[in-house]
Amino acid sequence: MRTALLQSSGRPGSVAENLKVLDAAAGRAAAGGAALLAAPEMFLTGYAIGDGIARLAEPADGDSAEAIAEIAARHGLAIAYGYPERDGGTVFNSAQLISAAGDRLANYRKTHLFGCFEREHFTPGEQPVVQAELGGLTVGLMICYDVEFPENVRAHALAGTDLLVVPTAQMHPFQFVAESMIPVRAFENQMYVAYVNRVGQEGEFDFVGLSALAGPDGIARTRAGRGEDLVLADADPVFLAASREANPYLKDRRPGQYGSLV
Repeated sequence: MRTALLQSSGRPGSVAENLKVLDAAAGRAAAGGAALLAAPEMFLTGYAIGDGIARLAEPADGDSAEAIAEIAARHGLAIAYGYPERDGGTVFNSAQLISAAGDRLANYRKTHLFGCFEREHFTPGEQPVVQAELGGLTVGLMICYDVEFPENVRAHALAGTDLLVVPTAQMHPFQFVAESMIPVRAFENQMYVAYVNRVGQEGEFDFVGLSALAGPDGIARTRAGRGEDLVLADADPVFLAASREANPYLKDRRPGQYGSLV
């Protein structure tokens, strides 16, 4: 399944402008044969927008979700994107997957909040594994800091995730996560990991880009640089099956030895 990663911070504070950026990227991704377009963490609104997070937060089925469903259907590809989700009086840092037909397939709430900024503005989610079937693959959702906890990604591996989509807002000086940790996570869990980041200065944060689609062999199929970009690569189920057959990590696990971890 050809996957496009939109490395962009969009226009922080403007949902309307970010929908335009997403629409244009969807057109380019579809022209490149992509079946899935992934956008970064909090792409809909911007990340470092302070109280604007609560003001711009929407329900999972809100107006912006309907607009993105229309974009997905018009261009004929699925879209995963980050946004602030409002559920009653609670705001979550969420990611949603919408199908090429415009159907809402999965909605994930970030379970591990990073730093004082996120803990001030969001409530952590409680469901670690959220998945949907797409293009013959089981696609899982996770957000940024979540992927840095090996237990999180292993839970997806055990649940059968083939492609883990990780909208992120990875900042300096933590670029080693994109460069080194993501390929290792893909290898040790025998899955594809699509890690799609923001770029540039936003408030106090300097986002490092380096978005990548890493394969189960630990090799990045594509990697963006430090600027705005749209990169594409394939998540190949045939290669994934062969890699899982050859790699014994999951088969050689001894869960009885790991009780002290929890």
